[in-house]
Amino acid sequence: MANHSRIGEACWSEIPKVNSEIFSLTYGAFVTQIIRDENNINDVNARLLAVGKGMGGRMVDEFLARSGVQDCSNFKETAENISKVGFKMFLGVVAEVVDWNEDNTAFTLKIGDMPITDFVEVPEKYKDIKYSNIICGVMAGALEMVQLHVECSMLKDMLAGDEWNEIRVELKGVLEQTMADDYQE
Repeated sequence: MANHSRIGEACWSEIPKVNSEIFSLTYGAFVTQIIRDENNINDVNARLLAVGKGMGGRMVDEFLARSGVQDCSNFKETAENISKVGFKMFLGVVAEVVDWNEDNTAFTLKIGDMPITDFVEVPEKYKDIKYSNIICGVMAGALEMVQLHVECSMLKDMLAGDEWNEIRVELKGVLEQTMADDYQE
């Protein structure tokens, strides 16, 4: 476990950074535009998840290249890499892995500070928005690229008055890597 934290710290110190206030405000403007574009909060939440999946699919390459993390031997090791290396590398925070199920196929990430929520106040009419849903999408998209099909969902949100941010991650299956049938040389 200490090794994961050390790798996360090393990645955080080496990766180029964006000013956190600009990052938070830009993300806020992005969410505001999605709210204007969509008809209801469920559509906003789905779009944030979809955008995150696309980002995660690209971010996993950066994660693997910069972190030097090797193939994980099990889902528990994957969880530690996400919480201690991935979150530190890209958001500057560390998440705690808690609440494993009996089969070790589901866990919860407990996160105290979510940088994308700095300066955010959610109006009452948008109380059901999952503002950090993009993070769930990033994890699902990244893990799909390494052949793990997961479902991620926000369980608790500090913007909604909860003490912690919590994200549930459930392994739904291991994907087979196949080549397209129509591949031709």
